Amino acid sequence: MTETRRIMCFGDSLTWGWIPVAEGAPTLRYPFAERWTGAMAAHLGAGFEIVEEGLSARTTNLDDPTDPRLNGSAYLPSALASHLPLDLVIVMLGTNDTKSFFHRTPYEIANGMAKLVGQIAGSAGGIGTPYPAPRTLVVAPPPLTPMPDPWFQGMFEGGHEKTKELARHYAALAAFFKVDFLDAGTVISTDGVDGIHFTAQNNADLGRALAAKVTEIFARAAVDTAA
Repeated sequence: MTETRRIMCFGDSLTWGWIPVAEGAPTLRYPFAERWTGAMAAHLGAGFEIVEEGLSARTTNLDDPTDPRLNGSAYLPSALASHLPLDLVIVMLGTNDTKSFFHRTPYEIANGMAKLVGQIAGSAGGIGTPYPAPRTLVVAPPPLTPMPDPWFQGMFEGGHEKTKELARHYAALAAFFKVDFLDAGTVISTDGVDGIHFTAQNNADLGRALAAKVTEIFARAAVDTAA
């Protein structure tokens, strides 16, 4: 029997599947097949199981003053234990850390991502189980683009400049912690009308790129195991 690889996708609205609208909100969610998680699953084919853990407005490790549910590091350990066994966790976060009221530098955002990477590395065992910790793929979201909605403009003031720097810091983080990395900004731009979220085509393109990266990761793992 072929082993099924389980992949958890941990992120914010970009992973949840937020459909961009010019007025910002409210909105709906792309169907699974049109989210990047679904596009990735379609390209990977049989033998892979995708676990979605996307929450709109989620941060890396910050408490949002408007909503107590949004601290990614407060929830990730429970999510990991809940979904074990896992072979890989894809983490794409950081956009919401650039909100103006957090006053965070790009390096500080990367340091928040580092906490999540450490939590994944330390997740072996779960609750009463012997499962090993999964591998990690850190994904830098593409930079923000101009926003037509004035509320979003204020919320993300200075965010474009910060998101342009995230990939550089995330790459350094991944090299330091010996985990995999993908810069989504080399594959897509943020083309949604709100300047924050993905179009259906963005999702399709990112899903294809991530499927190729996942295939590479598991091929390399197989070689390492055989050696």
